[in-house]
Amino acid sequence: MTPMIQACVMHFGEMGSRWGINRTVGQMYALLVLSPEPLTADQIAESLGFSRSNVSMGLKELQSWELVKLQHVPGDRKEYYSAPAEIWDIAKTLMEQRRKREIDPTLSALRNLLMTKPSGPEEKYAQQRMQEMHDLIEMLTKWTMEIQRLDAARLQKLLKLGNNLGKVLDIKDKLLGKS
Repeated sequence: MTPMIQACVMHFGEMGSRWGINRTVGQMYALLVLSPEPLTADQIAESLGFSRSNVSMGLKELQSWELVKLQHVPGDRKEYYSAPAEIWDIAKTLMEQRRKREIDPTLSALRNLLMTKPSGPEEKYAQQRMQEMHDLIEMLTKWTMEIQRLDAARLQKLLKLGNNLGKVLDIKDKLLGKS
C-alpha cells in the first residue's frame, strides 16, 4: 500500500466506530473501495496485517450491509470481493441500510407509542413531541428515498444548487407576497 492509500485506510478504520462498524471492517472497506481490482480475503489479510478469520468476519459484515460484491474469476477457485465502482451507489446502499436498521425501527416505536392513550397531561405533551419527531423523521425519510432514486448526474445537479435553493424559495415567497 502506498502511504496515501494507507493514510486513507487508517482514517476509515478510526472513523468506523463513529459509523457503527469496527476499526477492522472500516479499514477493509476502505481498501476495497480504493482497490482497482477485486481482492481475495487472503490479499486483504496480507495488505492490512489482519488474521484470516478477522477478514472473514469483516467480509460477512460488509456483505450483510450489501457493501461488497462476491465475484469469481474464471479458472480461479478463490472468492474475490469488490466495492461498487460508483461512489454514489455506495452512498445509496449506506442510506438504505441505515434506514432499515435505525430509522424504520424508530418510526415503528414512535407509531406504537402514539397509538397509546395518554394517562395524563405529561404523556399528552410527550405524545405531541413524539408526533413531531415522527413527522420530521418520516418527511426526511421520504425525501432521502426520492434522492436515492436519482442517478448520479441528476444528484450532482441537485447538490450543486446548494445554497441557491434557499434563494429560489425566497424569490417564490416574494412573488406570492409571503415575507
